[in-house]
Amino acid sequence: MKIRKLSLFFTRFILLIFLGISIVACQDKEKKEEKNEVLSENKKENEVSKSNMIEIVTNSMEFKTRDQLESGWHTFKYKNKSNETHFVVFEKYPEGKGVENAKSEIIPAFQEGMNAIISGNPEQTNAAFAKIPEWFQEVEFSGGVGLISAKSEAQSTLYLEPGTYIIECYVKMPGGIFHSTQGMIKEIQVTPGDSSDVNITEDYSISIDAKTGISFDERVSPGKKTFKVKFGEQKIHENFSKHDVHLVWVDQGADLSALNSWMNWANPEGLQTPAPAGFKFLGGMQELNEGGTGYFTAELKPGNYALISEIPDSQTKGMLKTFKVE
Repeated sequence: MKIRKLSLFFTRFILLIFLGISIVACQDKEKKEEKNEVLSENKKENEVSKSNMIEIVTNSMEFKTRDQLESGWHTFKYKNKSNETHFVVFEKYPEGKGVENAKSEIIPAFQEGMNAIISGNPEQTNAAFAKIPEWFQEVEFSGGVGLISAKSEAQSTLYLEPGTYIIECYVKMPGGIFHSTQGMIKEIQVTPGDSSDVNITEDYSISIDAKTGISFDERVSPGKKTFKVKFGEQKIHENFSKHDVHLVWVDQGADLSALNSWMNWANPEGLQTPAPAGFKFLGGMQELNEGGTGYFTAELKPGNYALISEIPDSQTKGMLKTFKVE
């Protein structure tokens, strides 16, 4: 009887020790996983800080940011505190041209052309756009922050060569008035500086090409994610724009054809407030030349999303791509 009791005691004792070791091991594993997640987030924050985080703020119809930068990779955090959808596109102007030329020669011609489109007068439209000076063909669109909905923030990383840049938003007010006519245009001087490689690790990669459209076939999980955008063959589309990539949250049952139509500024109500119902814009990468690369970062929750280009009929051209985060 004593031997049996002693044997039972040792059996229970060993089981308790084993159970204790298992609990400690599980706790250690959880702590390691939490530590790895923290290290991963810290790594991304450190990478961004090394790539020169620069804020751009819009309270209404303006850009508040630095007047001068050094060349190289920069991460721009755009804080749209206004009540409307905006974006930030970087345009590298030819030598000797700047914001005053944009205000006096470029913006008025586009606004006159837009007014003629709305009034349905093709002859006046052609005459207005014919006023755009030849030097405008030398402007290099150099990336930027994609469409971002009101009271939201977006983040993009791009490389800037030395030169004179204009940042602009040409989303339209009701009635077809470009935001650039209301103050959403600013000159930035980029001086020679650090040309080191970008220090960012992407989570996913997107390719966009004039012939093949947007290529993106990855399984996306929730969280803060960085997308690398690689530009293949570029072209100027019917609305004078080159293709780019914008990230959009899509409500259940939202009409993608409405989004497809709205993304063309040359439509009378395209790229105009209000944005179509059922969508929230989360940023993206503005157009770059063939071979260019840019990055954008967004916080994703489970649900439906779209990648779309700001060109006429992006859906037919393969530049409207839907995906799910789960």
